[in-house]
Amino acid sequence: MRAEDILPDALDHADVAGLRIRKGTVAAFLANAKAWCDASTDAGARSEAEARIREALPSLRALGLFDVLQVRDPALRALVEP
Repeated sequence: MRAEDILPDALDHADVAGLRIRKGTVAAFLANAKAWCDASTDAGARSEAEARIREALPSLRALGLFDVLQVRDPALRALVEP
């Protein structure tokens, strides 16, 4: 399966489990997770990354991301696990 089989190029979102999930949600989660885990990230940016992670969790769960992948960092895993 290719990315465009899931979400064609002409669309910017998909409706999954009653949620409208934007294209880029998983990539944004990864970027925020990297920033949140990076010790050199300042407190304000880390707080912003955490807010964005929490905001994305319902969509990521609806996609089944954590059913397939496990977060390796223990602190981040505690943040994203229900």
